[in-house]
Amino acid sequence: MEFYASCPEGFESALADELKRLGLSHVRRLKGRATFEGELEEGYRACLRSRLASRVFVVLGRFEAQDADELYDGVYDIAWETIIRPGATIAITARGVTEQLRNTRFSALRAKDALCDRLAETTGRRADVDAADPDVHLLLSLRQRRASISLDLSGDPLFKRLPPAATRAGEGAHVLRPDYAALVLAQVGWTALCERELTADDYENEALPTLIDASCAGGGLLLEAVNILTDRAPGAARKHWGFEGWQLHDAALWEQLLAEARERGTAARERQARIVAVDIDPAARKTAERMIKCAGYKRFVDFCAAKPATVLDHAGAVAGAAVVADTTETPLSLMHDAMTLVGELRRAPELTAAPVATLARDGLMARALHAEPARSIAVMPNNEEAAIEVWPSLDHATAAFEAATSADAEQQTADAQDEAADTPMPEPAATLDLGDGKPLPVLIPESEQFANRLRKNARLRRKWAKREGVSCYRVYDADLPDYSAAIDLYEGCPQTPGRWLVIAEYAAPKTIDPTLAQARMLDILAIAPRILDVPAEHVHAKARMRSRGGSQYGKQGAGKGGSGERANIARRRLPLIEEGGLTFAVNFDDYLDVGIFLDHRVTRNLVREHAKQARRFLNLFAYTGTATCYAADGGVEETVTVDLSNTYLDWAERNMRQNGFVGPQHHFVRDDVLAWIRDQRQTRNRWDLIFVDPPTFSNSSKMGRRTWDVQRDHVELLAGVSRLLAQGGHAIFSCNLRGFRPETRKLARAGVVLEDITAQTIPEDFARNQKVHHCYIVRRLPIEDAMAEVGFSAEEIADRTEELRNPEARKPRAAAPAHAQAGNGKSNFAGKPSPAGKPKKKKFYASKPKGR
Repeated sequence: MEFYASCPEGFESALADELKRLGLSHVRRLKGRATFEGELEEGYRACLRSRLASRVFVVLGRFEAQDADELYDGVYDIAWETIIRPGATIAITARGVTEQLRNTRFSALRAKDALCDRLAETTGRRADVDAADPDVHLLLSLRQRRASISLDLSGDPLFKRLPPAATRAGEGAHVLRPDYAALVLAQVGWTALCERELTADDYENEALPTLIDASCAGGGLLLEAVNILTDRAPGAARKHWGFEGWQLHDAALWEQLLAEARERGTAARERQARIVAVDIDPAARKTAERMIKCAGYKRFVDFCAAKPATVLDHAGAVAGAAVVADTTETPLSLMHDAMTLVGELRRAPELTAAPVATLARDGLMARALHAEPARSIAVMPNNEEAAIEVWPSLDHATAAFEAATSADAEQQTADAQDEAADTPMPEPAATLDLGDGKPLPVLIPESEQFANRLRKNARLRRKWAKREGVSCYRVYDADLPDYSAAIDLYEGCPQTPGRWLVIAEYAAPKTIDPTLAQARMLDILAIAPRILDVPAEHVHAKARMRSRGGSQYGKQGAGKGGSGERANIARRRLPLIEEGGLTFAVNFDDYLDVGIFLDHRVTRNLVREHAKQARRFLNLFAYTGTATCYAADGGVEETVTVDLSNTYLDWAERNMRQNGFVGPQHHFVRDDVLAWIRDQRQTRNRWDLIFVDPPTFSNSSKMGRRTWDVQRDHVELLAGVSRLLAQGGHAIFSCNLRGFRPETRKLARAGVVLEDITAQTIPEDFARNQKVHHCYIVRRLPIEDAMAEVGFSAEEIADRTEELRNPEARKPRAAAPAHAQAGNGKSNFAGKPSPAGKPKKKKFYASKPKGR
């Protein structure tokens, strides 16, 4: 029989070696698979014992298939009555195309028709189709003019073998898929270590084969390592198989192989080894501990603190060792420490004979180990690019250990010996003395310049902040071009004491090596908390893009937000900070922004000063309502806060409540700002002071088909805002588009003039970046005065005046909605009652009345 085992790209060599070790013959490595030949027992053995295969197929036939008729004939000629068990359901999947067969669904349907017609003619009964859960799954492969059809012996993919209890325990966490875990462990020869015979000296020294998982993440590597140690056949616990609907299935032979697997598992109980697990991320370690406990493997794994001395103490004397790490899900703020730990373990004298294998996305481990990997395997866990990188042991006498990872032992041994002779010893890691008596390893020696600059900045900013009464401020803003990041320090108020760092990396130019830029960022993340005295768990790394559109802030992929976030934002325990005598909640986990823009510190205070002469305040694109809090603190009688996000409105309400501003005079409106302005222009509602801080760009689905671009749309926005100003009122407009240029002439034609106050609103800690935002006072003037102020000629002003006086040149004004016409000079924003008679939340100032 002809079989093949499929696998992810990158697994082919290791899979072929594994099949050879299982005793299978004529093994041949191909792209995405390894083929072999043998009897039924060999196919069963691959299903039961392969840790790297995704599925195992038996080839049923090959034939010409240039067109649909040839495909039908080729499938029909196969004796399906001797293959498919009577009553079994089927499903056919097609892959590949030919010159005439371009649609895989059509090809699968044509093959199904041929199969069913054959069964109807030979047995009198057609096979039933069950695409979701068939008894027999067939794979039709098309290439050039040929086709082959194979039966999937596996059923579900073979990598679906995590213990059910462990799967439930790790729900929502990153758990490395078992086949990827097996591939990592294969690179360090863990199976050979587990099978090693201990010597008398080993027993005397209590030395055992040892595996150190230096970044245990969700426990995926640990689960597979224990399964290998206990020699548990990967398929032994599976209840259903794809071969059960195959007429050639031999239940007695399968039971014999299962009994053999049980015997091997019993014999493996005599094996002795140590598995030590650590993780820099406490949350990841807790998840791994929970997974291991629920799987019943607690006695095999020793968890300890992520410190080299502690790890070595738990490892004890070793009789062969290996170090592995999965850093694909390690938070960026902890990556430097994770890599430093791996590097220090590799250089430890006790582990000179230990090879190292890591699964990572960034290729930076070579800098931490100060050596290029001996080999690198490109893989795609979770459909994201990553690589398994392998470093041989430092002990040249054990360099032949590499041979244990390949079935081609003789040649591999010679290659390993040659490689060991040529492998330079790694250089000692570069370290920095930060003055606290604890040398800090760094990836880039030049990072000392960054440390010196940050130390100087911190000293100066600390004095300035104390003098100005500021507790949250920017410490560093790309002062050194090679270290292009912004570092903001937040200090909690007495209710939630603590210090936090937000380190935002600016995207490096395309001319900069991404790996080098990433290494610098990791050094920044390691140095900053030490100099600024912030605990590592309070360091938050973010990404910020410098582009034509300025900084774009959005939700972080791995944040704690989600469907329940809006319900929790009002009750959730968040750090509280103080600014200008007010208290605000900040969220460091879920978003690229934290709930307050520090560069608007002066602007917010300006809002408070202007609010002292205002009665009614409107905040558009309100975000978390910090400006509303300042206006309320300035003494306005009424506030209206408008934003498109329910979450941000809840956050704004929380901030207002936190500062004691509650009551029916404070309204919160969820709406598209431009649409809301158009509706409010038809009412008598006007405001003395308006604050407008729109995003640079937005394509929110809540806006329908329309998008927002501040450069393109600011004229429409500000013209509308000016019509909502009470007599003598004004607006404060701000935006963070670095290259923003106001269309002053277009605005003047609408009677709007701007006064640029940007320079006086840039705080001292943002002085390096004068384009961090733009800020203007917006006023409405008679159109003639506005045009004259920006330099229009008298003739142009006359033309515009005539244009406005000519009724034919003016568009008819839309009638105000009925609920807005009955004005009496007072607020007309009571919420529309719900069927139960109670006003709906956030329907004050409703812009979309019923029936419109």
